[in-house]
Amino acid sequence: MLENATGRTLVTEEPRETPWLSVVFGYGPMLPFVAGAAAAWWQRGQWDELILLATILYGAAILLFLSGVRRGVSFRTEGGPTFMQIATMLGLFCLGLGALLTVVILGNRVIALDLLIAGFVAIAILDPIAARRGEAPLFFARLRPLQIPIAVLSLVALLVLKLMAPY
Repeated sequence: MLENATGRTLVTEEPRETPWLSVVFGYGPMLPFVAGAAAAWWQRGQWDELILLATILYGAAILLFLSGVRRGVSFRTEGGPTFMQIATMLGLFCLGLGALLTVVILGNRVIALDLLIAGFVAIAILDPIAARRGEAPLFFARLRPLQIPIAVLSLVALLVLKLMAPY
């Protein structure tokens, strides 16, 4: 790292392989989605609404966190943040916040799940593209297509459960 009167110059080397800590903190947070979907299906009629709510709130928190990750990465992008980084961050943030507000204020779990599914699908598609363009870590190109579908499939399972519910 070099510092001068106008700023700081960083020289880094980025591996293509996913660091082990990113594997742990990438796949670990996907487990509550699976647990939430499995528990809601298993506890149908008793606790499924509470489990569904908890999973939606967790999903909104993770989506909001990932919008912050996108913004954080933009601070270290060569040449400064790009339009796509900022647009993606804002889109993910709006979807996460929208899901949170929809379920808390309106009590509409279906729309909240739709918003979360859209946000996580966007991550699975856009993060590998961003990695190839130098707007996200290189390992996102390999991690996200395997990691994010875990959340998406779990949220879809919850949506199906909710749409099948007689109430």
